[in-house]
Amino acid sequence: MTNDQQITKERVFVALDIAKGSHDAAIQLVSGKRLNIKIPNTQDGYQTLIQRCGVPAALIDVGFEPTADYHRNIAYWLAEAGCSCYLVSSLSCARAREMLHNTWDKNDRKDANVVLYLMKQGIAEPFHDPLVHGVMDIQELSNTYHQLQKARTRLLNSLFNHYVALYFPEMEQYFNSSRAEWFCRFMLKFPTPASVCRYRKPTFIKRAWDVVGRKVNKESFLSHLYDQASQSIGLPVAVDSVAVETFKLQLTRFAELTDQRTKLERQADGFLSNRADYQRLRSIPGIGPILAMMIIAESGDLCRFKHYRQYLSFCGFNLAAQQSGLSKGQYRLSKRGNSRLRYAFWLAATQAINGKENSFREKFRRYISKDPDNKDLRRKARTAVAAKMARVAHALVKSDRDYQGYYEFSRGT
Repeated sequence: MTNDQQITKERVFVALDIAKGSHDAAIQLVSGKRLNIKIPNTQDGYQTLIQRCGVPAALIDVGFEPTADYHRNIAYWLAEAGCSCYLVSSLSCARAREMLHNTWDKNDRKDANVVLYLMKQGIAEPFHDPLVHGVMDIQELSNTYHQLQKARTRLLNSLFNHYVALYFPEMEQYFNSSRAEWFCRFMLKFPTPASVCRYRKPTFIKRAWDVVGRKVNKESFLSHLYDQASQSIGLPVAVDSVAVETFKLQLTRFAELTDQRTKLERQADGFLSNRADYQRLRSIPGIGPILAMMIIAESGDLCRFKHYRQYLSFCGFNLAAQQSGLSKGQYRLSKRGNSRLRYAFWLAATQAINGKENSFREKFRRYISKDPDNKDLRRKARTAVAAKMARVAHALVKSDRDYQGYYEFSRGT
């Protein structure tokens, strides 16, 4: 018997089916005996689990399927006790369950035994704890920003699809950016056409002059807005009505969310500015403070990926195809990785393509050169640029270098 086989035989495998209040555990003891127990989601329950294994914590391998955030607590405390923690893919569990039991029927004990089977087959990955590896704060900043952005977008859609559409539909044409703070201030002061037209045009221009902020030819802009209000098709509700008060309440909420987003962006930039990987990512065209924060939060330490293909697989940018006999499908993205990472690199690629001249924009141009108007080809080109950006991000962080732009000769030379 080799040393590796001897070490494996001496280790105890623990598979957990994670839940909120309690966990089902399948334990493979050194003797080969298998135990199935249920433990409460408490520190006493964790200690009971270690004791039932009958060996020191350093000889215990614990595997579990990620379940919301409920696995984070027990994984941290077991790792602190000395256990080795592993993640098992949800997709692998589903496929293995159908293979082992020939049915889609599932229960907690069955799921724990499926995880145990996958662990013994070596189909598990080490658990990368954000708290232990120092990215917990970055993750929480990123998650909070994501939730705030979702709430803000939901409220923005409500404002334009309901309130503005009913009371002042002509105002939507002036909303050109979600960061236009003047729009919210203006609507709070002039929520309906009647609130604009109760003044003569010169008086309105004077009252709205400071509200709309800096504008090119501001007087012409406000004059045009006044004319639109005087011919508005909005419902003629009273300025002091309850309906308008609810509209202003939602506008106030939107303004508060906008302020919170701005403060969170400043906090994130100040918190991450001393990190080398953050600075390396910021040097890439298209990656700003928020996208760099998202990439670090979802990736953790990029240097833990030995090869860029491992990182592409983690992102879901690796290619996969179905093949059987003489039949072979087309290669396409597996999309089995981190969806938020793919989203971050997709946004960064879009920014780089629409920005100044850079290698990513040039790659996009070359990709679509055969048929620039083909929408499917343009989509594939953006995906290729996003994958290239992930590859470049991994290389720069791992080599601790900034992105270096290139300078092309003019096309006439």
